[in-house]
Amino acid sequence: MMKYLVPFVTALIFTALFIFLLKFAANNVRWRGRVSGRHINKGNAFRVGGIAMIIAFNLSILLNPDLFISVQLFGVMLASMVILVIGVWDDVREVFWKTQFFYQVAAAIIVFIFGLRIYGLLISPFGGIIHLTAGIGIIVSVFLVIFWIVLLINSMNWLDGIDGLSGGIFFIGAITIFILSLRPEVNQPPVAILALILSGVTLSFLIFNFYPSIVIAGTSGSMFMGFALAALAIFAGTKVATAILVLSLPIIDFVWVIGERMRRGKSIFKADRNHLHYKLMELGWSQRKIALYFYSITIMLAIVALNTRVIGKSITLFATVAIMMGALIFINKKLDHKQKN
Repeated sequence: MMKYLVPFVTALIFTALFIFLLKFAANNVRWRGRVSGRHINKGNAFRVGGIAMIIAFNLSILLNPDLFISVQLFGVMLASMVILVIGVWDDVREVFWKTQFFYQVAAAIIVFIFGLRIYGLLISPFGGIIHLTAGIGIIVSVFLVIFWIVLLINSMNWLDGIDGLSGGIFFIGAITIFILSLRPEVNQPPVAILALILSGVTLSFLIFNFYPSIVIAGTSGSMFMGFALAALAIFAGTKVATAILVLSLPIIDFVWVIGERMRRGKSIFKADRNHLHYKLMELGWSQRKIALYFYSITIMLAIVALNTRVIGKSITLFATVAIMMGALIFINKKLDHKQKN
């Protein structure tokens, strides 16, 4: 029990400590970070959450006696530093999307080079696996790793629009992988410890980030959350299907927004207010209510993910996509009608 409690508490304390120190330093130099067009908080909170989270994550790993720093884990730690660099850079001064994309791909390639790979591709919910261990399979694997990591990085980054939203979803995702890792048929204590370190980091951050926030994740934090969950899902024996279901809300929202921007002839990288959380705010929902609504649905999806096999996950995912798309279309029509009147 202590093997799991200690890393959680350690990460919790480290994150709170670094947030206090960074907030104090930022306040002394009167720096709160660049005002983002994506986050509803217009410069009232310090954009230091991500820095604290990444430092606390790596320090908690280094000081944990039950974690062996494998080549794969070292790759994740190294790649998190790449995320920190591009994230802080964007928090200080807006970085062109191509530069951000380059760093995201670089982080994914680093973890692949250090051995974090997808070794099999499920071709059907009813079974059948293509092994990606040799020849063309390795090339497919590297593209899948890059696609998966970049997808989650941007899904979580774009989700970070209101207080407490991305952090809460991330926390639920990390706890889900922790529970999964402890199951007898999985039995992955190192993955469970990593998941608890991430859970402790996030819970500590949420104390400062839940509405009304005094600290926000910033680009560094939201990108790190997406990267960490993507890497953890691969670490957990390619439990990508579980992660896709648990994180289906931000992923679907991400795909929907890209589609809307393309339909309107706008750049898919230009921040706008087409995300579901912004739409709900236009309908009069509070930030707190929206965050709790997203938490509730994500918890239900996590319960399904932990208690079903591939077919059950697939059916739930398709149902979630259909319901989410229907809800977005309905909300858009309601807002259009509201604007006309």
